[in-house]
Amino acid sequence: MLLIAGLAGWFLLNPGARQPAIAAGETSQDQLDQRIHDYILAHPEVLMEALQKLEERQREAGAAAVRAALSKHADDLFRDRDTPVGGNPQGDVTMVEFFDYNCPYCRQVAPIVDQAMADDPKLRIAYKEFPILGPDSVFAAKAALAAGRQGKYLELHKALYGSRTRVTEAAVLKIAAETGIDVPRMQSDMQRPEIQALIDRNVELAQALGITGTPGFVVGDQIYPGATDLATMKKLIEQARSGK
Repeated sequence: MLLIAGLAGWFLLNPGARQPAIAAGETSQDQLDQRIHDYILAHPEVLMEALQKLEERQREAGAAAVRAALSKHADDLFRDRDTPVGGNPQGDVTMVEFFDYNCPYCRQVAPIVDQAMADDPKLRIAYKEFPILGPDSVFAAKAALAAGRQGKYLELHKALYGSRTRVTEAAVLKIAAETGIDVPRMQSDMQRPEIQALIDRNVELAQALGITGTPGFVVGDQIYPGATDLATMKKLIEQARSGK
């Protein structure tokens, strides 16, 4: 409808598109609609050009909205003290990952994230627990954050990703024990209000950025939804590093 309205306005204001004998004010709506219809049929390139310009404006508006959202939430994204980190804690580029331990695509991309860290000693990873796939995922997220209070977040994080089956409550407890975590202490820490508060903040942050699924990555001023390959991930990191 916006496109048609724009074409109508253009048609009325463009002298070459209407006959001089009939002024715009003397043209009925039916006549105007018919003449626009006939003109588009005779000049289909006008419609294509209008569509291309509309898409370009939508892309520009979307990119501007993303930049504004990232700027507004930069501290929560990149500098939240409660968010577990991997790689180089003092790295010059932070890649933020929103994930769910029961997301198959998150498991698929986990080795790629690890490889990116291994290949780039200046890369910092911020792990945003984003459990959207049910109560089992929430339990796993709380367990991982609670393990962090024992200094074992990354150990449990990797072990949960290494599970070949769904990460259920029973599986989490078993994997935690095998990882050398004090399970009773972990279970107690999982009830701490700050654990739930961090997950809630992550969910609100994802919503503010338009991230609705997992995995979701934020690197520099770009949001990349979904799994990706190593080459694309490295390209995003280098763009953030160079400021492009």
